Amino acid sequence: MTAPKAVHFLDGEWVEGNPPIMGPMTHAAWMASVVFDGARAFEGVTPDLDRHCERLVNSANTFGLKALHSAGEMLEIAQDGLRHFDDDAALYLRPMFFAESGFVAADPESTRFCFTLYEAPLPPADGFSVCLSSYRRPAPNMAPTDAKASCLYPNSARALTEAGQRGFDNAVVLDAIGNVAELATANIWIAKDGAAITPVPNGTFLNGVTRQRIMQLLQERGIRVHEGRVTWQDVLEADEVFSTGNYGKVVPITKVEDRNLQPGPVYTTAREAYWDWAHG
Repeated sequence: MTAPKAVHFLDGEWVEGNPPIMGPMTHAAWMASVVFDGARAFEGVTPDLDRHCERLVNSANTFGLKALHSAGEMLEIAQDGLRHFDDDAALYLRPMFFAESGFVAADPESTRFCFTLYEAPLPPADGFSVCLSSYRRPAPNMAPTDAKASCLYPNSARALTEAGQRGFDNAVVLDAIGNVAELATANIWIAKDGAAITPVPNGTFLNGVTRQRIMQLLQERGIRVHEGRVTWQDVLEADEVFSTGNYGKVVPITKVEDRNLQPGPVYTTAREAYWDWAHG
């Protein structure tokens, strides 16, 4: 399998491939002192890239790292990196901060920065299947849930692995008290009686950038949007289920456990509105 083309802004210059950036004494390699964010470039646009960069700065601050670049500086780095690819290439944009030294707590003065851009096609919008995970999102007093931190993702990987073993593509993950939080890799939405409903952010999952954008766009299109408590039973009984997230943007969920669904009008409006806005 051929590796995707990738470029990285590291130590002030662009390098290609997969450069080694951590050793066995690097704090991030053994204490997971890594925060990152993910944005997209596709069809010549980079929607909400500024907000992804701003979130990375916030993640670094809450994680005890030093934000070496402002959001504006990261935007300029990204624009420079895009020159390495075709204008309409589908890319994943991933800036990150990580600590080089420290013992248990990272030394913020040792923070390093790397901005990676690599080829990654958008997933098709033909739908995917989900099941209920036995794993849960941690509460804010159990993990650094207010940052997009790499240390949170092994639990998502366990949920994905469990779902795959059951024959599903993704998993619905509950919070610590048993309400729906999100999918293993994206925010979740349901539609009921023409209204769009999504779990209210309660500190156990990130209030996704694409989630916020879809909320605004649906309201502008006249669709009622509700943030609130969502139960697993609500998902099972929904008229529509779909996801929002940076990697796939807006994608329908066409199977929940043993129930088959079709993409519906709320999902269709959300995806069309997002593409219209991104190209506008």
